[in-house]
Amino acid sequence: MQKPIPQSREQTKSCNAGQKPEAWCWHLLGLLNPLIVIIANLAGGYWVLSGVVYMLGLGPLMDLALGQTKKLKPPHQSGLPFEALLYVHAALQAAAIGSLIHRAMLDGSGWTTWVAALSTGLCSGASGIIVAHELGHKKPRSLGWWVGRFNLLSVLYLHFTTEHNFTHHKHVATDEDPASAREGESLWQFLARTIPGQFRDAATVQRRRRRGRFINPIYSGMAMQLSLIAVLYVTLGVWVTTAFLLQALFAIFLLEYINYIRHYGLRRAAGQRQTEFHSWQAEQRWSRWTLLELTRHPAHHLKASEPFWRLQPYADAPTLPSGYYGCFWLALIPPLWKRIMHTRFPKNSS
Repeated sequence: MQKPIPQSREQTKSCNAGQKPEAWCWHLLGLLNPLIVIIANLAGGYWVLSGVVYMLGLGPLMDLALGQTKKLKPPHQSGLPFEALLYVHAALQAAAIGSLIHRAMLDGSGWTTWVAALSTGLCSGASGIIVAHELGHKKPRSLGWWVGRFNLLSVLYLHFTTEHNFTHHKHVATDEDPASAREGESLWQFLARTIPGQFRDAATVQRRRRRGRFINPIYSGMAMQLSLIAVLYVTLGVWVTTAFLLQALFAIFLLEYINYIRHYGLRRAAGQRQTEFHSWQAEQRWSRWTLLELTRHPAHHLKASEPFWRLQPYADAPTLPSGYYGCFWLALIPPLWKRIMHTRFPKNSS
């Protein structure tokens, strides 16, 4: 297994000495996805295929072509361009949803509407949920937190922040975490277990935190989502509503696919300290740059308060066979996925 970068505190300081941070502009490549989706949805016709081809066809090839980061560079002192990038993504997420509504209003039940819904859903999984994941770690009721809530509303997954912050980070890689995939569990089995499990878990967390004194925000969030669907149906009709629901479904599928691969089979005992051996890491440049460093997942779990642009990799963390794009097609085929992944488990992960 390739060890791309040394990452103890002392090694990092030594490795970073005299080096400049990686250029932040590489992360602008992540804006290509929403821009392609918006333009394609507005253009219509066969152009609506562009987002799907870009994400699911070109993405895995770019993971392969650009390879892994091989030399550790220090994080930027200022996170201003990275923070601004989150809000640009959020604005484009709103525009992508608007472009899908436009296409559905024009094309009704035509095939272009459903392909546009898939394409937009892939965009919503990245510019929507990944951005909401980052902003969900900000101070509650701050501007960034509200923007993250809007992104989650756009994919009908408002309970995600509660489950992620209060259960996943605390219980990751244990049986108490519904978002940690078990060894031998297929993606399809995981989806059937984790989606309802995470909702129930989030509702339980909020009930315990509020001790019955207030309306459970998980249920009020569900009511808000159902109200949004009802408003779309009454004002814009059945095809717009169906397209919106499909993009949300695809976005949720993409999120849970990512949940599946980044903890698959890594377990720790109850009470055991969490380490870098309980999350899978990938240093493929294309996945790093376009998915807001989500692939440096061990660092995110061990330093949850750190913004994405300060995360650094661990040399001894378990490593995925490819980036998040390249793993997508592997995970869809359970026998192939298990054959590849079961040879990569770290000996000291439990």
